[in-house]
Amino acid sequence: QVQLVESGGGLVQAGGSLSLSCAASGRTFSSNTMGWFRQAPGKEREFVAAISWTGVNTHYADSVKGRFTISRDNAKNTVYLQMNSLKPDDTAVYYCAADPRTFRTASVPRSDYMYWGQGTQVTVSS
Repeated sequence: QVQLVESGGGLVQAGGSLSLSCAASGRTFSSNTMGWFRQAPGKEREFVAAISWTGVNTHYADSVKGRFTISRDNAKNTVYLQMNSLKPDDTAVYYCAADPRTFRTASVPRSDYMYWGQGTQVTVSS
């Protein structure tokens, strides 16, 4: 059974940092694009960042560019999201996702992702 498990969420003051992790089990995703999405209360789930299977290509939402960094460790089957200079608008449940297609560049559309984690809450206080 494929599982993506996020961790690292929590409460932080504006300007602070958090590091999220997403550990995959049940299969390897070393050949798959991985992504992070987020969903704030009352809003749709939105794209945050994606990383290609090689880790060379990344893509970020404009709202997080320059503040967030996505990375991966294929040996550990894990993807990370380093979040710096956090703002109250970053408050949301953050989800890890995996694209089932292999050897592709970083994917943006939510519809490209088949596997999803359960999410981890990130709350940024002002």
